[in-house]
Amino acid sequence: MAFSFNFDIPLPTAETNDKEKEDNSKDVDHKCSEASATVLTKMKNAIEHEPLLDPLSHIENWVQETITVGALPPLLCLNESVFEKTAPELEDSEEILAKTLTQNSDLITGVYEGGLKIWECTYDLLEYIDDEGQTFTGKRVLDLGCGAGLLGILALKRGATKVDFQDYNSTVIEQLTVPNVFLNCEDDDDETEEKNSSPPSKRKALNASQKSLDCCGFFSGDWNSFLTLMRNKTSSPKYDIIFTSETIYNTDYYSSLHSVFCDLLAEDGIVYLATKSHYFGVGGGLLLFEKFVEQKKVFQIKYLKDVEQGLKRHVVSLTFKK
Repeated sequence: MAFSFNFDIPLPTAETNDKEKEDNSKDVDHKCSEASATVLTKMKNAIEHEPLLDPLSHIENWVQETITVGALPPLLCLNESVFEKTAPELEDSEEILAKTLTQNSDLITGVYEGGLKIWECTYDLLEYIDDEGQTFTGKRVLDLGCGAGLLGILALKRGATKVDFQDYNSTVIEQLTVPNVFLNCEDDDDETEEKNSSPPSKRKALNASQKSLDCCGFFSGDWNSFLTLMRNKTSSPKYDIIFTSETIYNTDYYSSLHSVFCDLLAEDGIVYLATKSHYFGVGGGLLLFEKFVEQKKVFQIKYLKDVEQGLKRHVVSLTFKK
């Protein structure tokens, strides 16, 4: 289960606008405008984060972990167990680290939404990318509900020109996502220097990593606020690829998620969604989300990978209807 966004969103109905029924030739932008019309209550205002020159300098006792999936390049991240044990030492204006420890919970609605853990569907999506041998050269990518940021980091390692990372909690972005991206930038720098047979100075390594971080954007806040922030940018971005994993477990959040897809996906772009069939205790899941998407008549869903082990899981894609 990934983090959630507790908006007060009315569930969709089967009713559709007569004009929408009659006019099948609407372009993508107009359809998205119609689909995004729901007014949402802001939960946490979006913030764009400027990473520190050395994001690991203010984190003590961190331990690096290497995640390998098939033939994919190794992905480096902070070890989850050590991260949890050292949580009280970390800067945390939201106080989510202490609250998760005292309440022994991976989810505190509206406070902490699960972004500090790597959930199993993320691995499903990584395995699908490995199976397909996908690269992302020249692509603009959004890792939506990024948590540890593994999907966006992979895109960066495989040639993406721009990768933006978004999570509900600022603590997740500052204490986990940015350090993980930095670790992988340093790793790439070290490999380059090994080929050149010239070990870098610490300052050169930091400068090289900062250059890699310049290709990234980091955002926290609820999806509605995030979308507003992106719309207000001088040049509103359109992403070739949007990754999102385990973000459809609550039906109340479908409208805001759908709006982000509508407004930020390029016309010929693709959304990769990894999810469980059903999320017990919260009621969401792929079948309900698929029905929601069908009612909106903006995207078509394609099943890409099914996983039968444990709770049934899926990787699907969303593309605009032509």
